[in-house]
Amino acid sequence: MEEVRAVAKYIRMTPRKMRRVVDAIRGKNAIQSVTLLNFMPHAAADVVKKALQSAIANASEKGLDIDSLMITKVFVDGGVTMKRIRPRAQGRAYPIKKRTSSVTLIVG
Repeated sequence: MEEVRAVAKYIRMTPRKMRRVVDAIRGKNAIQSVTLLNFMPHAAADVVKKALQSAIANASEKGLDIDSLMITKVFVDGGVTMKRIRPRAQGRAYPIKKRTSSVTLIVG
């Protein structure tokens, strides 16, 4: 079985919020997953849907049957963390970590 992948990097959302959406579509049909992501209330669903549509487009370019595509693997890894400083009382500074994610979708 041939597998095709799509990767979305540097997404300005924490991996924990992304995994909540990714866990819902793991192992399902690719076309049904797009419909499922359309109706999810989470902001991460739009990003995952875009990556899934990219993977489906990659599969059609390779000549695979789109209707029988299944999501074989999908995972979210942490990306680079942007570090910012929050001013606090008496001249102190607290760190703020703005986390990013990368989503990898493999369909086959």
